[in-house]
Amino acid sequence: MSIHQSLISPTANPELERALRQRLERRCALAGRLGELEPLAVRLGLIQATQTPKFRDPTLVLFAADHGLAVDGIALPNGRSTREQALLALQHRLPATVFARNQGMHVTVVDCGIAEPLSPQQRLLARKIAHGTRNSRAGPAMTLDQAHAGVRVGMEISDNLAGNVIACAGLGQGSLEASALVLSRLMDMPVQDFVITGPDMPHEELSHLMLVLQGAQTRHRDVQEPMAVLAAFGGFELAVMVGAMLVAASKRQLILVDGIPACAALKVASMIAPPVTDYAVFCRSTTHRGLDEALQLFHAAALLELGMECGDGTGATLAWPLVRCAAALLTEVQDLPEGSIHSRPSDLRETGSSAPGALPTGAGRSTLGSKY
Repeated sequence: MSIHQSLISPTANPELERALRQRLERRCALAGRLGELEPLAVRLGLIQATQTPKFRDPTLVLFAADHGLAVDGIALPNGRSTREQALLALQHRLPATVFARNQGMHVTVVDCGIAEPLSPQQRLLARKIAHGTRNSRAGPAMTLDQAHAGVRVGMEISDNLAGNVIACAGLGQGSLEASALVLSRLMDMPVQDFVITGPDMPHEELSHLMLVLQGAQTRHRDVQEPMAVLAAFGGFELAVMVGAMLVAASKRQLILVDGIPACAALKVASMIAPPVTDYAVFCRSTTHRGLDEALQLFHAAALLELGMECGDGTGATLAWPLVRCAAALLTEVQDLPEGSIHSRPSDLRETGSSAPGALPTGAGRSTLGSKY
């Protein structure tokens, strides 16, 4: 698939949207309004162009890469190298991957450009474009050819996923900072808006960070075209995510977007094919103030506001049950029948026979259902 030819259809469908809302009205008559689950359910129906959306085999994909900005003193996320973060994810030692397993989500770590070597292992996709990007203060972080190669890698990965749900998150030293640079340039907004973590961010840390990022901005002050911006500032993980999102949207799949790197990748993807944002649902895994700005770019609200500080896909794993419930609201909840509601003999028989560990009639259990 060429990234310059959009195969992504907008999800807008007024007739289907009316039908979905009417369906939800009937469902909500059973128990009352269900708040934000209702618009989410409508989104899911529009994504799959059906009144009965069904999702299968969700995969949390962690895109990992190192950034040349690290040489300028960019902090390690949680004090761990990109390779260590990837290994923790592969060993199911991160909350995100533990939660994913508990929710029935597959976990895949993509080595898009980790500087250190990783031995082959289960759930690791080795798709290294290079051993980390170059320092964007000194020149482009990657060549335009490398940026396009990353997008093609993401397309291949997304096209080969078994299910129809992809949750995207980025990992890596410098990933947040590179994402802030990409968003700042594409949206013509101050980069500081995307890097402030909160009111307690140390002034010295912010001052140093701004010195580094402003140096990169000055170096590439004339770059404007989306792929050129990605090449100038971005990381290999962002390029690979862009391709994965484009293909997922082209196949009418759900994209769970978690964290600033995923938002930056989605912004680039949306400037290549604008309808891609129709397929994105935003999760929140961090209280990072810069993420507030990133979400506002898409006029979106996140599904979760839990005050977490982790940006490794945790929000996507916690949002997935909400997505499942919203879909079940359309596909599994039955309409309210007309007239009075009575118990049916068949219901009682089914309940009695399907109970775990049920005993034969007369073998020490109640025989209430036997007369039916």
